[in-house]
Amino acid sequence: MNRIIQMVVSLIFFMILINNALAAEKIEVSLAYFGSEADMAALGVRQGLDEANLQGEFLGQKYELKTYAPEQLGKVPEVSAIMASVNEESLRVLAKQNPDIPVFNLTDGSNSLRENCVANLFHVIPSQKMRDDAVAQWMKKNPDSKAMAAGWHSDFKKYAASQVNKRFKDTHDGKAMDDEAYAGWMAMKIIADAVARTRSADGAKLMAFLKNDLVMDGAKGLKMTFRSTGQLQQMMLLVEEGKVVGEAPVRGVVDPTDLDSLGILECESCTEK
Repeated sequence: MNRIIQMVVSLIFFMILINNALAAEKIEVSLAYFGSEADMAALGVRQGLDEANLQGEFLGQKYELKTYAPEQLGKVPEVSAIMASVNEESLRVLAKQNPDIPVFNLTDGSNSLRENCVANLFHVIPSQKMRDDAVAQWMKKNPDSKAMAAGWHSDFKKYAASQVNKRFKDTHDGKAMDDEAYAGWMAMKIIADAVARTRSADGAKLMAFLKNDLVMDGAKGLKMTFRSTGQLQQMMLLVEEGKVVGEAPVRGVVDPTDLDSLGILECESCTEK
């Protein structure tokens, strides 16, 4: 009987939350994407956009996305955030031209972007240093391995990853989600979470939340936050012959929860907005 009462109370509480969200003023969120729409990152963004709008029906949020070719760099008026599949130089230009909103890097792994930080750049794709550190840890236990490090892989099944991979394949005619598609999907997931928790589409408020309060579950098992370098810390996968053979941080080499064992931890210099 007590369990039934608890279930009823939980259901009532959930309905109150939904009613409050529906009664609140709808938040309309405009976003921009720079890059080819054929890129895997773009497909991931679209996947995340659809999921954010599905969730937004219950939370009073609506997301719209405008796309721009890589060469159309410039200030983008009235958007809450920018996602970009462009090179390091273009990312710096975008960040400088749009200093009051977050710019998400979906594809460039340059270490220099994490060492010479830009205040409003957020790197969802892993850096090259994260990949190198993951392989170095793995080789200490598996010296004969030819494994490479990846941020995501379609063979990954733990922590609800199989469901993420299935949704992507079902939506995109059997294409497998890779690092860049995952980064695009994850960027949208991060934006939607920030909007839901701040109840705002203001870019400056979202950026403050990303820097100070964001804690995400990205179907990787360990909680993710953004470092001062702008890098989203995350576990890495070790892939050999098309199969996931391990995870980093590598158990037995370092603490398996120590995400600070992967990648660049501090900025050597920082460009403030």
